[in-house]
Amino acid sequence: MAISTTAPASITTSTVSLTVDDVAASRDFFLTHLGYAQVMAADGFASLARDDAAVAVVLLQRGSRVLPEGVRDQQAVGLIIAFTVEDLLAEHDRLHAAGVEITMALCEEPWGERLFQVTDPNGVVVQFVEWAR
Repeated sequence: MAISTTAPASITTSTVSLTVDDVAASRDFFLTHLGYAQVMAADGFASLARDDAAVAVVLLQRGSRVLPEGVRDQQAVGLIIAFTVEDLLAEHDRLHAAGVEITMALCEEPWGERLFQVTDPNGVVVQFVEWAR
């Protein structure tokens, strides 16, 4: 394997693309509870962004032809979208007060990570993290 001697391209944005059954349900969850804004949309597609988020989110309808044939009918499972926040307890309390079900209770891991999780209507797990000081 040859080692490249040229620098990789600059990355201007990072996007995670999630395949879901109900694009509108996930879109509304991200807009209402996670502070995202819709950038673009079409039937079976929504592109979401936040000015301060490290990652944009694209939602694709399961079965969409834009997906590789072998994975068109799969859903986003087994992954976690994690956001590091400055005040974990305040975010927890805000989401709870808004009626969002906390699907993993606030906890602290032995390595110093404090976290909790919520799950969107399509089963997308969103984790909020704060590092213990």
